[in-house]
Amino acid sequence: MIEELASIDKVIGVKQSRKVLRDGRARKVYLACDADPAITQPIVEACQAQEVAVDMDYSLSQLGLACGITVGAAVVAVLR
Repeated sequence: MIEELASIDKVIGVKQSRKVLRDGRARKVYLACDADPAITQPIVEACQAQEVAVDMDYSLSQLGLACGITVGAAVVAVLR
């Protein structure tokens, strides 16, 4: 499943993900299991409010690698 992040429309990062959630453009959100809960908890709550699926099975480095970036990614939102 995480392989889909290499080829689909997505945004990476907390601020951009928060924006697409607010705009109703997110289909699914990946949250790093080892990210700071202070960062991820507001995103979880926004996903629940928007009824967006959340996947927390991957680490910061796994999400970053899947997105093709050289640093870890705490939040990745897949666009509709």
